[in-house]
Amino acid sequence: MNKDIKMFILIILLVTVFLILGNYIHRYSTMKKLTLEDVYLKDKATNYTILIEVDKKQLKLVDRENESIIKTYPIATGKPSSPTPLGTFKIIEKGQWGEGFGTRWMGLNVPWGKYGIHGTNKPGSIGGNLSAGCIRMRNKDVEELYSMVNHNTIVIITNGLYGSFGQGFRELKPGDRGADVLEVQKRLAQRGYYEGSLDGIYGEGMKASLIRYLKDNNMTPTDKINYGVYSILDIILME
Repeated sequence: MNKDIKMFILIILLVTVFLILGNYIHRYSTMKKLTLEDVYLKDKATNYTILIEVDKKQLKLVDRENESIIKTYPIATGKPSSPTPLGTFKIIEKGQWGEGFGTRWMGLNVPWGKYGIHGTNKPGSIGGNLSAGCIRMRNKDVEELYSMVNHNTIVIITNGLYGSFGQGFRELKPGDRGADVLEVQKRLAQRGYYEGSLDGIYGEGMKASLIRYLKDNNMTPTDKINYGVYSILDIILME
């Protein structure tokens, strides 16, 4: 009888240990699976790039890994007097703003000013050139995009075929800002004339380097950058 009781107790103990170990293994496997899924989703988000086509008034979320467009949204962009910055930037700020900025804000690292992608309380403006340079979206669209992208997501902004000169050759003067100013700074720096910040802002340092460059190339000194100056800097529009 004592042997039967001992055997029964032993079986109960073995079953209990088996159940405890099985439960632990199941929990560990589940946690590991969730962790792997979370990592996958985070990694997936880093594969996204935002492409903004000013001329088409479209913002596209692109999956670089699969080379596919995930979503396309209609947008509004900058007025001719305050154009949307062109170039390649990153999202450096995310927030839930309000009023004229709608329900979400994603700030970009544009060196010559504060620009971003945001919502609007004027949905009728979508499709036009009406902002101070930012990219406007409908609130429901910007909320969706906001949830799908992380900080440091690459944002490429184009305007037709001419890259930084999507607005064409505008005459630049001190105080102007933009991707075209940045390109001139780069050309002057490459030639050893400009040593200031490559920030897309036409300041006094850029003006002095431009005048010195023009004098050294037997051109009339001026602080205006027009077609002749673009030409001598080998900046041309090519389709």
